[in-house]
Amino acid sequence: MRKLFIIFMSMSVVCGCGRFSSSDPSVNITEDEREARIAIDFSRDSNYIVNYLKLYYPELTAEQVAAWEATNALEHRYIDGHKRYFRNAGRNLFRIDREAKQVYEQVEGVQVDQLHLFLDGYNKEVIKAAREQKKSLVLPVTMTIKYTLTVKPDVVPDSTVLRAWMPYPREDQNSVKDIRLISTSEPEYKISSDKYVHKSIYMEKIAVAGQPTVFSYELSFKGYNERYDFNPEDIKPYDTGSRLYKEYTAERATHVIFSDRIKKITDSIVGTETNPYIKVKKIYRWIADNYPWASAREYSTIENIPEYVLDNNHGDCGQVGLLLITMARYAGVPARWQSGWMLHPNSVNMHDWLEVYYEGIGWVPTDQSFGRGRYNVKDNDDEYNFYTKGLDAFRWIVNSDYSGEFSPAKKFIRSETVDFQRGEVEWDGGNLYFDKWSGWISDIQYKYEDK
Repeated sequence: MRKLFIIFMSMSVVCGCGRFSSSDPSVNITEDEREARIAIDFSRDSNYIVNYLKLYYPELTAEQVAAWEATNALEHRYIDGHKRYFRNAGRNLFRIDREAKQVYEQVEGVQVDQLHLFLDGYNKEVIKAAREQKKSLVLPVTMTIKYTLTVKPDVVPDSTVLRAWMPYPREDQNSVKDIRLISTSEPEYKISSDKYVHKSIYMEKIAVAGQPTVFSYELSFKGYNERYDFNPEDIKPYDTGSRLYKEYTAERATHVIFSDRIKKITDSIVGTETNPYIKVKKIYRWIADNYPWASAREYSTIENIPEYVLDNNHGDCGQVGLLLITMARYAGVPARWQSGWMLHPNSVNMHDWLEVYYEGIGWVPTDQSFGRGRYNVKDNDDEYNFYTKGLDAFRWIVNSDYSGEFSPAKKFIRSETVDFQRGEVEWDGGNLYFDKWSGWISDIQYKYEDK
């Protein structure tokens, strides 16, 4: 490994744990780069959007389109004087606008969420096991996966060294055990320390003209369902002078900012409540009830993600998660980012959530996005608010915060300046953005245990 990483030694020594973006130039995107990425995201023209919407509104009018644009349900912007729409703006309209959603369902039928159906039954067993065993970690699942990152042919000159960072499971998590690396595509690699908030496995490979450059590895790990069965009154008073409390109730530019709007909304939700868990649950339910999921723009193109959610009346998992983190911190409850992948059977995807700290309990995983749409168990608080007290086992935890540093350090601006799930790729000529490569999980195998 010494030969492979000699070019990074001077940077790796000084990069520390990488908690704050201000120390890492790879997350400080320029305005020109931001605009270039926005242009990629806003790739649809008016003709495309109108033709798509007419599948559901055959008599579509310009007034209808203008009304949706006015509420930001149909996301658009002007680029070089031309109106351009977000690449998934058409489909998102039917997720965001309630009346439009009804029209969509009349044409396509009501879609059954298979993941929610699975979890509604599965989580009951988790709650039961946690109570019977009096444990917070129960019913482990061993998962074997293959991760592959593929760079398109000829995006760099022949014989160029490509550098790739791929996501890797963290070892500092209570719910993750027995990580075993099975194989790698490259004989030399580096796995970063858990002191970095983005856990990665790094490889290099020489590009060959006319061929894709493929990096991959296989591993297995044991994931536990994490369930904290506490009552609100079990939470002790915070030590408000502690380093933990100060750090995780503080603002952090540019996304965790206590704007006047954040303060006003949070105060109206929390009211006179003083219990930390009840505060969080109130905010959690308010976000879940008011901000539907929709396909998201690249985070690197958004200056303040929680404000974006409030402006546009929707958010994906990480966007609503950052909104909850911001509101919880303003309300005096420590909260921090966590993310990676969701590996549920038949529902594999990148995913973000968070952790909330309760004195006397510890850090409790909380999934804001999984609180939406779970109305079939609304009369059972344990099931309805399951994801305010823990997580299911099907999580690949990669990140313990956002906008951190890598080991080895990146030379150039990152493709994803907030999160780290797909990976990162660069060469001596610069960063390779997402349109030049892809990264995904495949070949998942599951082994269930009953304890």
